[in-house]
Amino acid sequence: MPDKIIWKKLTVLITLFCLGLVSFTQQTDYIKIFGSDWLKAEALVSLNEAWMKRLCDKYDVSYPMAMAVVFPEIVRYSAIRDKIEITLLKALYINLGEDYADFSIGQFQMKPSFAEALHKKAPMLKGRLRKLFQEKSKSDNIKKYRADIVRDLENPESQFLFLIAFLKICENVYPLEDIDEDERLRFLATAYNYSFQKSFDEVNKMTGKKFFYTKLVKGDSYSYADISAYWYENYQNNR
Repeated sequence: MPDKIIWKKLTVLITLFCLGLVSFTQQTDYIKIFGSDWLKAEALVSLNEAWMKRLCDKYDVSYPMAMAVVFPEIVRYSAIRDKIEITLLKALYINLGEDYADFSIGQFQMKPSFAEALHKKAPMLKGRLRKLFQEKSKSDNIKKYRADIVRDLENPESQFLFLIAFLKICENVYPLEDIDEDERLRFLATAYNYSFQKSFDEVNKMTGKKFFYTKLVKGDSYSYADISAYWYENYQNNR
């Protein structure tokens, strides 16, 4: 009888091990899926890492967390940056506003509506960052204000400051201190790609949803948060 009990326990352990192994091997390999676009994105990050880290240190933001939040968009930028002409879209936005043209700009693929929302929430920011965004929000000339938005989004350093402002605002809006690191990253990534103007529950419900794609025409869709978490894990393991 004892031998049978031991054998049953071993069988259970072996089964659990095999299930764990299957689960591990079935992890989506995003490097393989996105191929050269992923490698181009990693190269772009490496090229700009020094100054981005300096800005993160200056404003007390986690560099790995910040990059993980935007990395899927850098992959998308690498996939389409040479395939679209945005001159007309820029003119439409500057003259008519986001209702007529709200398009992704730059290596972090930010939209003018995203930038405008950050400006409106500038009072939540502190210190130098708050002053920077408030000054740029005080324009009485709406076309100049929109032109400034586009100019900032086309400048990598200014766009990175938008990312830092986004992270700081999310810290004030959402109860992120109560969730673990992985959940926090997935939530922030979803808020970045979906909307940081929704409630905590609304953003949380979208975490893990497969609505992100990198092509001009919608094809296979993936979970934005999963891609962010995948890059973050690889980055931490290779440090």
